[in-house]
Amino acid sequence: MSDHALETSETPPLAGSKEAMRARPRRERRRRQEGFFGAIPDKAYQEPVFVGRSIFGRWAVVSDPAAVRRVLVEQWANYPKTKMDIEFFNAIFGGGLLGLDGEDWRLHRRIMAPAFDPRTVASYGPAMASTIQSFLARWDALPDEAPIDMSEEMTALTLEVISRTVFSADSGEMGSLVRDVLLRGAETSAAANLLDLAPVIGPWRMRRRKRELAEASRPLDAAIEKLLAERESRGHEGPKDLIDRLMAARDAETGGRLTAKEIRDEIVTIYVAGHETTASTLSWTWYVLSQRPEPLARLQAELDAELGGRAPEPGDLARLPYVRRVVEEAMRLYPAAPGLSSRRAVADDELAGVRIPKGTSVNVLPWIIHRHEQLWEDPETFDPDRFAPERSADRPRFAYLPFGGGPRVCIGQVLAMNESILALAALGQRYSARLAPGADVAPKANITLQFQHGLPMILERRAIARADGKSVAAEAVA
Repeated sequence: MSDHALETSETPPLAGSKEAMRARPRRERRRRQEGFFGAIPDKAYQEPVFVGRSIFGRWAVVSDPAAVRRVLVEQWANYPKTKMDIEFFNAIFGGGLLGLDGEDWRLHRRIMAPAFDPRTVASYGPAMASTIQSFLARWDALPDEAPIDMSEEMTALTLEVISRTVFSADSGEMGSLVRDVLLRGAETSAAANLLDLAPVIGPWRMRRRKRELAEASRPLDAAIEKLLAERESRGHEGPKDLIDRLMAARDAETGGRLTAKEIRDEIVTIYVAGHETTASTLSWTWYVLSQRPEPLARLQAELDAELGGRAPEPGDLARLPYVRRVVEEAMRLYPAAPGLSSRRAVADDELAGVRIPKGTSVNVLPWIIHRHEQLWEDPETFDPDRFAPERSADRPRFAYLPFGGGPRVCIGQVLAMNESILALAALGQRYSARLAPGADVAPKANITLQFQHGLPMILERRAIARADGKSVAAEAVA
């Protein structure tokens, strides 16, 4: 087992009891749990603003909620994303929201906002629920006690959901093309290192990265151009999927619309935001539930009581408060985006009483904020009830950032949350999963929080308590 791997005992440290957490010194515990983030000093989890220096200059990790609000909202113009971050995301996503800044970003955000408002997101619900049910047939066909890689399974599920949401009837071919581009993007992200910061070689590496990704994207670009032309020629009886909505969208201020190239870039961005992040959330949720019998039992009891064996529907979201809390707590311990883009102070400022000189690299890291000892009671413990209304009403807004915060908060957060709850409800009602023997579970920080060695688990069918009080095996309700 690697130095940063998680132990796989009955109650491993990350989701274990308070006694187990306190038994291990904090430094050793974090090193074993957090991989990349284990290199961050303990003081960053204790101080409102932690300041350090490196060969690249002064940097600060900001965790105080009021200071985070100042960086992301009140004085956002003083803390723009760094040029390297913009170029990096632009190389992968092109002119999508993640790769834009300034007025270009504001224009795209205004145009796209109606496609993600609550009413529109609700219209995606039936297709989402139907896709999840179709995915269940894949598990139903497996033998009892089937070994699976839960990370791969959740990636497959969320890819199907976002493909149906974005492309509707054209999801098969287009989804495959987008996946090819995302694979190249993931390879590009994994290849990033300190050489990208060097004065001469860094810009050269970025130019080469952009050329390689542009070449890999040619089949997708051609297919999207053809698809948009076909839809334009046949007209629209009304919006059916996200492509239709992006094509029809207009900026309320200027009347402008997205070009074919801009729609393509937003599609790639939406695919990452709409499947990698949700797959990460669901995978880590399965992991913590496998280690915590009590929350798992409460979740299944709620599903049995509210659903009684039937498939969950979008209208059930409000009836599953504990499922929501489980997802929220999993996103606290394992935020799909563990670090927001680095920012650089344009002018001198002060954050939580700490002087921030011009040029300081300012970092807002949900991974640290969500485990900060001044913000959370027993921060290393998995406790879904911390998101019960009576315990979360007074929580500062910027103490919890699973979807970021400020003007650049994730545009698809409602869609992602709905998908996560529906998927966990549908799958968790009929199946449990336990870690496979010898599983080496270790976090890997990339654009999203992934697994260094996958998430090997054993799938277990469970008896479902129906509304009439009788129990029935999972396959019997398929």
